[in-house]
Amino acid sequence: MLALALLLAGGAAAGCGGRATTHHKPGTSHEQASGSVGTLLATVDASGHKLREVPAEGAPEVRLALRPDSEDGWNLQLSVENFRFTPDSTGGAALPGAGHAHLELDGRKIARLYGPWFHLPAAQVPEGAHTLTVRLYADDHTAWAVSGKPVEGAAQLTVPAPGASGGGHSHGDTPPQSPPPGQEQADRTVTITVRDGKVSPAPARTELRRGERAALRVTSDRADTLHVHGYDKELTLPAGQEATLILTADRTGLFEVETHESGLVLTQLLVR
Repeated sequence: MLALALLLAGGAAAGCGGRATTHHKPGTSHEQASGSVGTLLATVDASGHKLREVPAEGAPEVRLALRPDSEDGWNLQLSVENFRFTPDSTGGAALPGAGHAHLELDGRKIARLYGPWFHLPAAQVPEGAHTLTVRLYADDHTAWAVSGKPVEGAAQLTVPAPGASGGGHSHGDTPPQSPPPGQEQADRTVTITVRDGKVSPAPARTELRRGERAALRVTSDRADTLHVHGYDKELTLPAGQEATLILTADRTGLFEVETHESGLVLTQLLVR
């Protein structure tokens, strides 16, 4: 009986089907401020998260580099030291040198990162000069800090106007003027609406052939973040505005598309 009870408890902790979760634990707040690592400060970072102070020696570090993607937007690389990404324990207590990162564009959060690479679509960056910032967070959503300052890295990005000589692009190319980012670039388009906690049309499977490009067009009545499991792609969903994520289906399998804050399944991508 004792062995059976332990087995059942382990299954419940793993979640439905044993799939790792990247959401908050049920019943917890966005910032649980738990764990005994470092010192929890009364001050907060620019996004309102409490700082978790640790000694400079052995503290997490992060640097940000970006390069233009051959198809669309930019590929971002986070180089970290004394830090590891732990998507399976997000929402739990703070663990030494572990957690996730936030990506900000000019001080506005656009994605939560669970690994060292992230694709930033061109549609999410308007023309002009911008600052991209990545900040490291513990599993309980407190920000790692040294000497009262959050652990973060930054990079500059300039998007020239259509038809310009591409002076701000790191590789000097002129951005393509047509087709614009959106439905024209996709082989399949999935249009989804989220209202009052309900998904329309009802979540179903979207079948793709490997190599095809899918456009996920989502309109949510509340601010949220879309996440494509298996591809680690994210998209900010502004309240009441349509947002589009272009995805190249270069991996086969079944992948869920969910929202972070509301925890809704929007669709499943079946890539053959």
